[in-house]
Amino acid sequence: MSDHLSGARGLADPACDICDMFAFPSPELPGHLVLVMTVFPLAGPTALFSDAVEVRFRLRPVTVAGTRGEAHFAVGGDAEEIVFRTVFDEPDAAADDELAGQRGRCITPTGETVNVTVGDRGGGCGPGLRVFAGLASDPFIFDGASIMETLETGRMAFQDDRPNGLSGANVLALVIDVDRAQLGAGPLFAVVAETLSIGKRPVRLERVGRPEIKNIGMQWNAYDTVNRDVDIRDLYNEEDAFALGTHYLGAYRARLNANFRFYDGLDGKVDWPFTQNGNHPLTDLLLQDFLVVDISKPFTEDSYFEIEQAMLEGRDHTSCGGRSLNDDFLDTYYTLLINNGNGPRIRDSADQATVPASKTFPYVAPPNPAKTA
Repeated sequence: MSDHLSGARGLADPACDICDMFAFPSPELPGHLVLVMTVFPLAGPTALFSDAVEVRFRLRPVTVAGTRGEAHFAVGGDAEEIVFRTVFDEPDAAADDELAGQRGRCITPTGETVNVTVGDRGGGCGPGLRVFAGLASDPFIFDGASIMETLETGRMAFQDDRPNGLSGANVLALVIDVDRAQLGAGPLFAVVAETLSIGKRPVRLERVGRPEIKNIGMQWNAYDTVNRDVDIRDLYNEEDAFALGTHYLGAYRARLNANFRFYDGLDGKVDWPFTQNGNHPLTDLLLQDFLVVDISKPFTEDSYFEIEQAMLEGRDHTSCGGRSLNDDFLDTYYTLLINNGNGPRIRDSADQATVPASKTFPYVAPPNPAKTA
């Protein structure tokens, strides 16, 4: 599920478990960038943010540094990084017939603080900035039964009669809508979402850039002949997305190479011949694990991976890239992995979230009613 439950740490503490991350130009305010992070999968009606966890977005400018078989980005350095940090207070005491309240603070790259009341859909406001935090309908679109059957049987099992596996589910959402004037020149930015422990020595608990790298790409270990008995996702979560260490890089490559080869073979032909170095052509590009969004382009609802696809094809990109809340990106991803566009579009049966996202702040849909027994 995108990044839901992507490792033992997230399973143990859902308050630090990032479910999804989205980055897209605002469809409401031209010249603004929207950043969305969801945490706490299958959140109940009383779920609140942890006061022991910091949630943050990290952005760095990027440029296209290679195309076709050498497609990759050049990433700005530490000094160019832009960070939005959000922390939450301990929840207020609640009466027996009331839900607990909670407040948070978003600290901007310039050190200003924007206060936010959890659940207030009007959000908190600062110069060129709006912030929402609260319970929301899970925007992820996912036909889990089809992909699990595909992995278990080794054949494509996408069907038309299976529901969205997260229908009716809720998450905690953090939304930041920021004027691009606060971000520097750009126009291409790499975006990463992270959760960290709060303390004198913060620990990176989870991080998300591209969706489904850890679950679809790394979770399944049956085809990995190097690390078949290891769940490498928590190791991967601890890494800096902008500076992967060398110690486990071979393990990450081996897992992605094995699983990407599996997906490529599902249609009975090879659309992704391995490179001379023995890697799948997508492996190193996807290990640059961040969303890339072009803030000079207008909002587009279904532009996930278009920038990278243009790089692979040796052309200029035409869209904002990134990922919008209503983008059914999995169909794009399956098609890329299975046939690289050299065949029909691969579709699962889930086409939209429980409630589609809005084009106005706070963009995420209100929470679904609590399910009754």
